[in-house]
Amino acid sequence: MSMKRVTGIGGIFFKTQDPKATKAWYAKHLGFNTDEWGASFIFKKVEDPSKNGYLQWSPFKADTDYFEPSQKEFMINYRVENLENLVSELRKEGVLICDDIAYYDYGKFVHIMDADGNKIELWEPIDEVFDQMYENKAE
Repeated sequence: MSMKRVTGIGGIFFKTQDPKATKAWYAKHLGFNTDEWGASFIFKKVEDPSKNGYLQWSPFKADTDYFEPSQKEFMINYRVENLENLVSELRKEGVLICDDIAYYDYGKFVHIMDADGNKIELWEPIDEVFDQMYENKAE
């Protein structure tokens, strides 16, 4: 049996000339509840509906270097399980790993490049941290 890799979408990131104005437009016209990072969407986990998961929507300044070495205007973040093992498998498969795994209180991250030159962010989230941040917003 192969290991589980991607479990869902973790975020959609894209470049824009004016992230503040973009967030305001989405808040006004589409009802996004924006903050300094963009907007978080809360969902219930299928395997345990008593637990939440989070998807981040974030506009970035057009001149950001965060998407490099990709030249694309967007980056997708995928939720994964067991990031260390996944990175080891991806290395064996010849996938370009852009950086070392970064560890934060809300999860682990690493960036890879796909076959089309898109930088992809892999995230092993710690959703309980977001539960505490958004406990009043989840209602």
